[in-house]
Amino acid sequence: MKNALNAVLATAFALLWLAGSARAAAPLRADCDADFQRVLHPAPHVLPAQAVWLNKHLLRWPQAEPSARFKLLHSKRGGVVAVVGLAPTGADATMLLTPSAGPPPAAAAQRFKWLAAGPVLAVKAADQPRLHEWHRGQMVLVQIDAQGRVQRATAVQVAGALDDLFAAAAQVPDLGGHALPAGSQFKLWAPTALAVAVCVHPSTGASVLPATRVLPLRRHARTGVWAGLLPRALRNSTNTSLHYTYLVDVFVRGVGLVRNRVTDPYSLSLSIDSRHTWLGDLNAPAVVPAGWLKSPRPKTVKHNTEMVIYELHVRDFSIRDNSVSAAHRGKYGAFTETTSRGMQHLQNMQRAGLTDVHLLPIFDFATVPESGCTSPDPAVLAAAGPASERQQAAVMASAATDCFNWGYDPLHYTAAEGSYAIDGSSAEQRIKQLRQMVLALHRAGLRVGMDVVYNHTSAAGQKVQSVLDRIVPGYYQRLNAQGEIERSTCCDNTATENTMMAKLMIDSVVVWARDHHIDSFRFDLMGHQPRAVMQRLQAAVNQAAGRPVQLIGEGWNFGEVESGARFVQASQLSLNGSGMGTFSDRARDAVRGGSAGDGAGGSALQQNQGWINGLHYDANAAAPPTPATAAELRRRADLVRVGLAGTLRNYKMQTADGSIKSLEEIDYAGQPAGYQACQ
Repeated sequence: MKNALNAVLATAFALLWLAGSARAAAPLRADCDADFQRVLHPAPHVLPAQAVWLNKHLLRWPQAEPSARFKLLHSKRGGVVAVVGLAPTGADATMLLTPSAGPPPAAAAQRFKWLAAGPVLAVKAADQPRLHEWHRGQMVLVQIDAQGRVQRATAVQVAGALDDLFAAAAQVPDLGGHALPAGSQFKLWAPTALAVAVCVHPSTGASVLPATRVLPLRRHARTGVWAGLLPRALRNSTNTSLHYTYLVDVFVRGVGLVRNRVTDPYSLSLSIDSRHTWLGDLNAPAVVPAGWLKSPRPKTVKHNTEMVIYELHVRDFSIRDNSVSAAHRGKYGAFTETTSRGMQHLQNMQRAGLTDVHLLPIFDFATVPESGCTSPDPAVLAAAGPASERQQAAVMASAATDCFNWGYDPLHYTAAEGSYAIDGSSAEQRIKQLRQMVLALHRAGLRVGMDVVYNHTSAAGQKVQSVLDRIVPGYYQRLNAQGEIERSTCCDNTATENTMMAKLMIDSVVVWARDHHIDSFRFDLMGHQPRAVMQRLQAAVNQAAGRPVQLIGEGWNFGEVESGARFVQASQLSLNGSGMGTFSDRARDAVRGGSAGDGAGGSALQQNQGWINGLHYDANAAAPPTPATAAELRRRADLVRVGLAGTLRNYKMQTADGSIKSLEEIDYAGQPAGYQACQ
């Protein structure tokens, strides 16, 4: 019976794949264990993406000639070649575009206000039904002359169209893989994919075995979600864990038609080094520690202003503490050893008024190998001496495999980091041990805060550690006017102004608060998120947790979104009255110099000295040729006092020039130094 059912499923799969994608052969089980990508059909021509879809049928081409003739070309496999002076070739279909009869809708105009001026082109009503399929391939926009020769050519940025065409996807409540009583359900949002399948892998102990099944997923036309159900009878014949990856056939600009093998963006846990997504249930006994469901959480905080925060790195907390058992040093488990020096210290701090232990990233990050990580030999470092280049060389020799990293390079937002578990190969133990840490801190009277980094990914494009961009290319990352990824946050920026990236962030935070009992969240570079999205997140997480969840973050104002260039940001000046807290940089920068937007290397920090490290009175070698005046030193002292006064807008004080000013009347880099109203 089982073999017969398998044969029926295999036949159905082949038919389904051929129906969904006449462009590529159905994947074999061997594809599930092959390389992370396979180019099925290379694209012969690479173009920038200068045109932008404003919604499902309007696009703008900045700086194009408004009176020119425009044609949109489509290729199922990426074969379009558009060379200036020649007629375009390789298109499966074309459509003529006409200038829009009126301005774009207000919402689209506001969303894409950052674009330079250019004609807004409309798809004719008769052609609009074709666009659903056209997004599942290559689109090239060309400006042509009377003889049909190319004058200009560009690819098109897709986010505005996908958010409009597939708006219903935002209401899908259960993206990801879920072990259900009826079987295992898979849902992946991949509206531009030609075909999607899921590879199912059994595991034994520390090893994920080769795939035993390849399950085709069906595409829901209205949402762009691919879904499938693995019947319980076929799920697994043993009690071992199951893992999975997706095979996504999708067109990638500059590469061609690619079969990407990729983990799930909604992964709840993973195998070693995040190679396969865990298929499980967060309520299963294997991941629920004793007392988890009944242990009360501390009720010491109702408002952000009541939080007293201790920032802490999980590995640093115990890695050199010999009062912690060897197996738990540097791990989640160290927090469960209540008599250790570290936990005794935290309990003393709690009695002194500490409310929240703020953990640096504990989500799955990319940099630390979860098996076989290394650390520099302390004896070698000590022998070399702090000023020795030999010490630097010793550190750099193991940098790529070092057991330590701050963790600001997210790989999977909603899964626990495996290097902090005793055995990172066990997806269940990652979850259970993280929860044991949270439970131990709660029992010590301490709330648990989590540092989250939704403003960028560790990689994008066709890199092995790129997850989002290999599923829906060009959608999840924020792009510039040429279609290149913005990197103002140091890495590949995400576009939380796009519907499904915002949904991923909100859904992720809900899981951490509801299912892992996290009490507060600190958002890295929160000013790169839209205020409206953060307000939706606050409402969703409060509802899911059944209590107020405190949100704080870095509200710095810089980069491509600076001063509302793309949207109203969740930044210092914009969040006043929202209930969300932002860090103040007024006193910090005045005291030590530099600013929140300084790049790597520290050169800006050296050039811009502060009140305590030489401004005016002891210029360093990197300082500007014209030294700062004593008046500037006194003005910095004003900013120190602004910070001490809580950056309150209406608080008045005497400034260095003798005048009485409210803090919002004092300048800080072109902004009000005081930005927060007293609630």
